[in-house]
Amino acid sequence: MSADFESIFNHHERAVFEAVKAGAPRYPHLSGPELLADIACVALNRLPPRYIRHEVDFAFYLTDKERGENERAIAEAVTFAFEFVQARRAMRARA
Repeated sequence: MSADFESIFNHHERAVFEAVKAGAPRYPHLSGPELLADIACVALNRLPPRYIRHEVDFAFYLTDKERGENERAIAEAVTFAFEFVQARRAMRARA
């Protein structure tokens, strides 16, 4: 038996990556690729994993209300992540 595990991914990954890219201009001091990857990790860890194989699989089963709640949760997680990484950098700068 062979399984196509390469097609499985967390639905939130793409949305978080896009939200981080979109939010980066508001935090120019956090714009390095390493920091943006850290921000994405922090945001993803605040969201429940939603594993899917095809984007349409997830979108098809969501109501408009669930879709809106999901978008708000992603926006809140990304905002938290930017603030968290910013605060950690400030703490390290003082040490």
